[in-house]
Amino acid sequence: MITAIELACQAAEAGEVPVGAVLSNDDGVIFAAARNCVESEQNPMAHAEMLVLAQTYAVRGGKYFSDCTLTVTLEPCVLCAGAIAAFRVGKLVFGAYDPKSGAVEHGPRVFSHATTHHKPEIIGGVREAECSALLKAFFAGKR
Repeated sequence: MITAIELACQAAEAGEVPVGAVLSNDDGVIFAAARNCVESEQNPMAHAEMLVLAQTYAVRGGKYFSDCTLTVTLEPCVLCAGAIAAFRVGKLVFGAYDPKSGAVEHGPRVFSHATTHHKPEIIGGVREAECSALLKAFFAGKR
């Protein structure tokens, strides 16, 4: 989570919503790390999670990441949760909960549906206060 938080800070400095993500294997080997790039790329799919999944696919190939952990500073949205399910990520660890746009513990709760093909192990609230503070500070500066 430390690397993800550092990436989230970099995102905020670049004017992006401060979200960072890391994908690693069970041995802690990091395959990819990214921050949000939605504004800089003018791409609504350039969420940190989506970038990390794409980078990992480019590095190691294979369509499933069941031996991997995705660590992200914010509860994934529906777009990212769908990709997590499609890649069959083994474990999802996230920091701040997102009552407005989250799709894991809030909103559509993607992984709780019987039609979802894969449900990762989910651990939410890791370094929640720190991750939430980044987001609150970022959005306070925008208002």
